[in-house]
Amino acid sequence: MPTITTKDGTEIYYKDWGTGQPLFFHHGWPLSADDWDTQMMFFLGHGYRVIAHDRRGHGRSTQTATGNDMDTYAADVAELVKKLDLKNAIHIGHSTGGGEVIRYVAQHGKGRVAKAVLISAVPPLLLKSDKNPDGLPMEVFDQLRDGTGFHRAQFYQDITMPFYGYNRPGAKISQGIRDNWWRQGMMEGSRPSTTVSRPYPKQIFSMISRPSMSQC
Repeated sequence: MPTITTKDGTEIYYKDWGTGQPLFFHHGWPLSADDWDTQMMFFLGHGYRVIAHDRRGHGRSTQTATGNDMDTYAADVAELVKKLDLKNAIHIGHSTGGGEVIRYVAQHGKGRVAKAVLISAVPPLLLKSDKNPDGLPMEVFDQLRDGTGFHRAQFYQDITMPFYGYNRPGAKISQGIRDNWWRQGMMEGSRPSTTVSRPYPKQIFSMISRPSMSQC
């Protein structure tokens, strides 16, 4: 099972298939590299090198009690990118993975990144406030922490319904997709699942302008 060991001793699992321009996929919470398998197979068939990792605390990577924050996530990515010697890479991030992409490119990506693709990424600020009236109230994050901390198995079953829009009238529900999401969620450590939502409501990400992206 391919892994790297980071400076603090954390093992990070990754997949690395094919040759060509690298596409690095960053998964959302609380999933793993497996969530990108369909996209990885597609782009592998079109001549790209495809890479995805299990973020620390998720999937097959070490379940750490500390380091469950964007700076550490980005530093882990930087170590993996260096190990694989990825250059001219396109980094693709969904949800939490989008925040990870932003932080990685801003702090570590110079000279190695061609493009960044953000898919329904976490916004710069999630929490509702006077300056962010369209944000979510803290009660939403309290519910997330309660669900992941004390009712994980059922919570990860229930959340698949709104996550995939299966709660909409006429939606065609795939039990296999729901089960696969639940499987990945349950592989995440209970410590990361409860701590990962704490900094995000008030997190302000380092945003990257077009000019700085072109210099990466």
